[in-house]
Amino acid sequence: MIQEQKHPTSQLPEQTQPKPGLDSAMNPRPEYEAPLYRGSGKLEGLSALITGGDSGIGRSVAVLFAREGANVAIVYLPPEQSDAETTKAAIEKEGRRGLLIPGDVTDAAFCRSAVQTTVQEFGQLDILVNNAAYQQTHKSLEDISDDEWDLTFRTNIHGYFYMAKAALPHLAPGSAIINCGSITGLEGSKELIDYASTKGAIHAFTKSLAQNLADRRIRVNCVAPGPIWTPLQPVSKPPEKVAKHGADTPMKRPGQPEEVAPAFVFFASQADSSYISGEILTVLGGETRAG
Repeated sequence: MIQEQKHPTSQLPEQTQPKPGLDSAMNPRPEYEAPLYRGSGKLEGLSALITGGDSGIGRSVAVLFAREGANVAIVYLPPEQSDAETTKAAIEKEGRRGLLIPGDVTDAAFCRSAVQTTVQEFGQLDILVNNAAYQQTHKSLEDISDDEWDLTFRTNIHGYFYMAKAALPHLAPGSAIINCGSITGLEGSKELIDYASTKGAIHAFTKSLAQNLADRRIRVNCVAPGPIWTPLQPVSKPPEKVAKHGADTPMKRPGQPEEVAPAFVFFASQADSSYISGEILTVLGGETRAG
């Protein structure tokens, strides 16, 4: 008999949070533990570094990487400490080591330090997941300040560049870089002009870096989700729109982080994706327009 896990459907409670947002303050809380997912040692003996790993998609990726045998370091902003500690406990519950590295990916020096700390603690770095993101809805281009445009790009694409550049000297053949893109980077978004622009840049960065690193046998891929239930929603959208998040998908609901995380395992695993690089994998709740 097929086991089907039930997930919350729209309409969800209206809610808002100050940035950067916490999983623990959401109602309902995002689902990240993936109870139907069984590990099989695909990442045994490896080490991973995940930006934005304290909550949302990053948290679930951290848990599933640990379930597959990897030690996991997570980068997060200092105000997200409580969420980060919950994620570390979840990693350790899977029998692997968790490492907390607070800081800001817009700072190139911090990104270099985060990589060095990971290598010092774990002795190696095999998987980099670029996932940290900044998002804010605006009705018109004129509403986006120069500073906010700059912050969105510094977080969403400059941070990916800084982390990848810092990680490369430590990545051996067979290693993987996995970027988090978005459906908005493929289709655009009228109220997320800056965010969607950075996600399009991430997709091009993925394909370009994959070509550049092919001779070094380092694979670079991207997961591009649709509407997922994470703190990015209540910190960036009006409460009434948060309540309807994902309602316009064929599945009539937002995806949960645990429904996206297996795609990251797929790209991290040599057993699953050794012949795949430069790919953008969409996770859209039944939508078929992009991909």
